[in-house]
Amino acid sequence: MTLKNFFLNQLKDQVLSGKTRHKKWRVEQLQALSNLLDNHQQEILNALHQDLGKPPTEAFFEIIAVKQEIKVVQKNLSNWMKAKKINVPVSLRPAQAFIQPDPLGCILIIGPWNYPFSLTLQPLVGALAAGNTAILKPSEHAPHVSNLIKTLIEKYFPPEITQVVEGDGNTAADLMCQQFDHVFFTGGENIGKKVMEAASKNLTPVTLELGGKSPALVIDGANLEVTAKRIIWGKSLNAGQTCIAPDHLLVEHKLFDSLISNLKNSINDFYGNNPLDSKHLGRIINQNQFNRLNNLLKEAKKNGQIIYGGDSNEIERRISPTLIKIENRNDPLMKEELFGPLLPILLIKNLDEAISEFKFLPKPLALYLFGGDDNEQGKILSMTSSGGVCFNDVVLQAGIPELPFGGVGSSGMGKYHGKAGFDNFTHYKSVLKRPFWLDLNFRYPPYKLDLSLLNKLIG
Repeated sequence: MTLKNFFLNQLKDQVLSGKTRHKKWRVEQLQALSNLLDNHQQEILNALHQDLGKPPTEAFFEIIAVKQEIKVVQKNLSNWMKAKKINVPVSLRPAQAFIQPDPLGCILIIGPWNYPFSLTLQPLVGALAAGNTAILKPSEHAPHVSNLIKTLIEKYFPPEITQVVEGDGNTAADLMCQQFDHVFFTGGENIGKKVMEAASKNLTPVTLELGGKSPALVIDGANLEVTAKRIIWGKSLNAGQTCIAPDHLLVEHKLFDSLISNLKNSINDFYGNNPLDSKHLGRIINQNQFNRLNNLLKEAKKNGQIIYGGDSNEIERRISPTLIKIENRNDPLMKEELFGPLLPILLIKNLDEAISEFKFLPKPLALYLFGGDDNEQGKILSMTSSGGVCFNDVVLQAGIPELPFGGVGSSGMGKYHGKAGFDNFTHYKSVLKRPFWLDLNFRYPPYKLDLSLLNKLIG
């Protein structure tokens, strides 16, 4: 569809009519989305492979993520939709007070290219569960997935409930000029700023799921063999194009040699001696992203920083998992989120040194700690700020549908998944209901009530 036949009012009217407030309507939409997933699994896997070279298992993770989200919502929807009674002070009785969950209206969801299926449809689950309608703008950088989402949404949903608008950044900018009731954006910080700026012109609230340079710390007490496996898996998943992938490693001096040995072994175990030939390693999304990463790789080679890996194939846009030793945070690899299979490794004296540095750095979407004890884990929780924390593993925190997911500071604002998603797309309306049969005159002018008595009544 084009913007010429884009009828925003049609989607808003569906909400304003009251139809979407009924549980039956919401259940029907969630079931339609569930049927979409069940009936078109292979098509989804194929599209993800075409756009990102994802192996079937990694691609299936995207389907699972949406299905789990739906299941959690279906299980809890009745409870979430209930109005919540609020206690009324004696001085204001007789009265009833309650909080009524209300849909916001029509939601604009702008999806990313790295997980183009799940990160476009997961927010839709929360939006529909809360009784909203939605416009989806999938990423143009994943064209096969974008086209498939459009085809499937049009097959399973009427246009007055959910529509899909395909196009590039100009299309997204045009959409942002419309009077949506909420904008949900997943992507990079720079575009996120533009989305927020555009939304501000209409005072439209936004949820920004961004990213950042998520660190992984390895300190004494870590099982280095398991640690290495989990870090390489998280860093190489989707060819490193994951917003909560471990961006770089901070390793205690005494653990460095042993950890490097285990990291090398993990790369070989996962992808063989030549990872570029492995069918289990995805590819970089487009030429621009490949060139950016390959230039960083070339610079690291020139400086003699490559510990292991360093191979690339421009024709297939593939880069092998690469270990790179850096001396300090001034290295070019530390300037921006890498979003690729390059793993800079920086030595630290101890955890306290790393924590002291974090105070001066942008807040990441995720922070990982391997090793340590309860006291050191407590320091991470109490002395650092990040969207989320995971101990002794990576990425999996995003796979728990009832665990809120979102950033803080430059890594984003707003949360979703499970109840957090329902809340994100809900306005909690305050309601007071009073009868006519008691109407005391002391509230009206001319005021005759003694203030000391008023204090007692309120007190």
